[in-house]
Amino acid sequence: MTGAMGNSGSARDFEAFVEARGPRLLRMAWLLTGDPHQAEDLLQTALAKVWPKWPRIAEEHPEAYVRKTLVTTHASWWQRRWRGEVPHGELPDRPSTGDAFAAVDLEQTLAAAVRSLPRRQRAVLVLRYLEDLSVEETAQIMGCRSGTVKSQSVKALRTLRTALGDRHPDTDGPGTGGAAPVCTAGGRQSHA
Repeated sequence: MTGAMGNSGSARDFEAFVEARGPRLLRMAWLLTGDPHQAEDLLQTALAKVWPKWPRIAEEHPEAYVRKTLVTTHASWWQRRWRGEVPHGELPDRPSTGDAFAAVDLEQTLAAAVRSLPRRQRAVLVLRYLEDLSVEETAQIMGCRSGTVKSQSVKALRTLRTALGDRHPDTDGPGTGGAAPVCTAGGRQSHA
């Protein structure tokens, strides 16, 4: 790696960045793809795209640059990606409280609903709610306006609520229109 950059400090900085931020970036890639193997491929491709530009971006905010590269690379893969069923080798290790089958069913239903979202809506959900970025940061990464992030977020959440229907633990079933309860100042719940 040192020979390719001509600057061993830059190579070490890149390796340190990947070692420190790699797990979080891999999680983001997994959330975008829904598949651990595709997530590894996506992250590897994004890092390969970033590597030649590392001396320039290392001085700025490299994690934001890599996030944007992940989102844009994933978007370019969208057309050729198979969106079928994702098999699981093992059931998640969870405590035996409540109905374990219902929890797994809800988790699989939610995962399928997220995978079925259009790529922009999925990217907005991942960046806003899982990466905990602001509307403005999400808009910057996605290369769009803040209003677009807000509207895509609303559409994605509405689609997820509809897909979950009465399986969503925070709904009263079909009569609520799939609206999740919102806590009010007094701790009571009202439906949004």
